[in-house]
Amino acid sequence: MDYSDMEIVYQKYSRLVYGFLYSHTHNAEWSEEMTQETFLKASMSISRYDASCKLSVWLCQIAKHILWQELRKKNRFKKVELTDDLPDVSILEGETFVIRQENKIELYQAIHLLSEQEKEVVMYRISGELSFREIGEIMGKSENWCRTVFFRAKQKIRKEISRNEWEI
Repeated sequence: MDYSDMEIVYQKYSRLVYGFLYSHTHNAEWSEEMTQETFLKASMSISRYDASCKLSVWLCQIAKHILWQELRKKNRFKKVELTDDLPDVSILEGETFVIRQENKIELYQAIHLLSEQEKEVVMYRISGELSFREIGEIMGKSENWCRTVFFRAKQKIRKEISRNEWEI
């Protein structure tokens, strides 16, 4: 592949980079902006790409650095508003909302107990909605490795949630 043609590189890897960023931000607009910035920076430094890693990994490294810069900027200027307002839960009725929130907390508590690699695969899969192939590209692993790690992590999560249900 001729890496100097950034249009082809963008066509091939933009979804992967976007998914990577979205898995960290959960914000479509912000992820899209950072994806564009990633490819802009990549096009300006493509001559320095030495193929010591896959192009997809190199692009995700650029995206990660952009994400860290943006997070530092946002945290530096973050306005804190003190308010007693509760989130709008009109869509969900009382008990249903509480149960969904408890389930979400329980899920993330179980994910927190996983190894770093397992957490990373699970979060890319459920938050970034990335395919196993795409996760493998980001992590420098095979698609089958990602599938296996995800399957085992899912089993651990189920076991942890089941254990917690019996303790109640």
